[in-house]
Amino acid sequence: MRRIAVLDAPSNLGLRPPTGTSVPGCAKAPGALRDHQLVGRLGARDAGCLTPPRYDPADWRPGDGVCHAGSISAYTIALAGRIGAVIDAGEFPVVLGGDCSILLGGALAMHRLGEAVGGRIGLVYVDGHSDFRHPGNASYVGAAAGEGLALVTGRGQPDLAGIEGRRPYFRDIDVVVLGIRAQDEYRLDLQAAGIVTRPVPELRAEGAARSAQWARDQLADCAGYWVHVDVDVLDPAVMPAVDAPDPGGIAFAELELLLADLVDTPHCLGVELTVFDPDYDPDGSYAADIVSTLVAGLRPVHADRVPVEQAPSPAADSTVAAPAEQETPAVAGLRPAVPPPAVTLTVADRSAPNGGAAKPGRLRRQAPSPRLPDADSTEPSPQQPPAAESSAPPATDT
Repeated sequence: MRRIAVLDAPSNLGLRPPTGTSVPGCAKAPGALRDHQLVGRLGARDAGCLTPPRYDPADWRPGDGVCHAGSISAYTIALAGRIGAVIDAGEFPVVLGGDCSILLGGALAMHRLGEAVGGRIGLVYVDGHSDFRHPGNASYVGAAAGEGLALVTGRGQPDLAGIEGRRPYFRDIDVVVLGIRAQDEYRLDLQAAGIVTRPVPELRAEGAARSAQWARDQLADCAGYWVHVDVDVLDPAVMPAVDAPDPGGIAFAELELLLADLVDTPHCLGVELTVFDPDYDPDGSYAADIVSTLVAGLRPVHADRVPVEQAPSPAADSTVAAPAEQETPAVAGLRPAVPPPAVTLTVADRSAPNGGAAKPGRLRRQAPSPRLPDADSTEPSPQQPPAAESSAPPATDT
C-alpha cells in the first residue's frame, strides 16, 4: 500500500485579483485544511510546502498573454520536481492548491513519468468549469486558472504549454472531464477536440461510482492517470468558498464516491485539490467538510494506516508516522517487486494498444525525474489582508 504524501502548492498566480487592493485567498487553503488535521487523519507523510513567487499582476493588460507567465512557468518546473520525487519514493501525492494553474506542475511531472516508463499518462479533470479558454477561442487570455486544461493539452503560449519542449503534456484522447455544467462555455470546443466529458446532469443520472468507472475505462490505454479536483465542482449551496461559484454542481457525497472509485487502483498516480478560498470560510466549516470528504474519498489509499475514527486530536502533531505494514496479498500487490531504490511503484501492467504485447512487470524507471532546485523558483508571498468578505467580489478565473 502506498503511503500518501501531502504537498502544499499554495499558488494563487493563476487568478485575477478580487479587488484592486487584495489578492486571491486560495493561497491560504493548504493551511486551512491542515488545521483540521488532514495530514494526520490520512496517516500521511508531510511533504512540505513549495512556496510560490510573489503575486503581482503589476501593469498587465489584455493582449499581454497570460499574467504571471514567467513565475507560473518557474513554479511549474519546481512543482513537477517535487511531485516526481514523491512518486519516485513509491508514495501517493496529494497536492493542496492553490488555484488551477498548479495543474501545470502535475502535468509536467506526468509527462516526464510517461517518457521515463514508455507509456502515456492520462488526466481525469473533475471541475465545475472546463478551463478551456485559449487564443483559438477567445479574444485574449490572462488568468491561467481559467486556461489550465487548454494549456496542458498544448493550447496556448509555449512558455506554459510547452515547458521543456513537452507539448502537449496530455493528449486530447487521454483526458476525461467530469462535473462541468451542462451549458459550459467551451463544451463544443471540447467535443470538437475529442475530449470526452460527463457534465453534472449525466454524472448524476449514471451515478458517481459508475461515472468514475467510466472515466477509468476511457483511459484504459494509458499507463496511469493523474486526478485534478477543483472544489467548484460542488454546488455553491454546499461550497460557496470558491473564486467562481456556479449553480448546478454536485454534492459532497457524490464527490466522495467519485474520488474513492478513481483512486482505488494503482493506475491512479496522485490527486490535486484546487480553488478553495478560506477568505469566504470565516468559521472553517467548509474546510472541515472538504477534509472529511478527502479522508473518506482517499480511504482506498490510506485505509490500512489510520482509520478515520482514530484521527489524532487537534493537539497532536499534524504529521503522523504510518504504522508498519503487515504483509497481506492486497498490500503486496501494490508494492514494487524489488526495493524502492531500484524500482519505483508507479502503475501496474497495461496491455499495449491495438493488440500489441503487454509490458512485462511493473513499469520501472532508472532514476528520478529531472527537477530544478526548489529554491530557484520560490519567493515568499507578501502578507496582505483580504478584502472585506461582505463587499469584495470573488476573484475570477474566467
